[in-house]
Amino acid sequence: MNTSELPLTSTSTNGLFLKVNLYNVKKAALVLRALNHKLRQQILKLIDEHGKMTVTELYVKMRLEQSVASQHLAILRKAGFVKTDRDGKFIYYSVNGERMEEVNQFAHDLLS
Repeated sequence: MNTSELPLTSTSTNGLFLKVNLYNVKKAALVLRALNHKLRQQILKLIDEHGKMTVTELYVKMRLEQSVASQHLAILRKAGFVKTDRDGKFIYYSVNGERMEEVNQFAHDLLS
């Protein structure tokens, strides 16, 4: 058995065991946690409204410390919610619409 899977005993009458891949559950929780933060939601909204923004534009507009804006952008980038595009010395952040749609579909399926 894979060490990332934990068999959970089922109480069903057919005696089957359920297997939950805890590694994937943990990864999914981190992705959802990236969205479950008010400041990161505001960052995504602002980027979406402008199409693309640099970290400087973000922290000036939101009145944040540069390090705070960068840390939150790193979390959003790691979760796949923002994409980066380099133009010379500038890095522009934009919302990854495909990823947002994946999460919307996942949440819909999970709650259905």
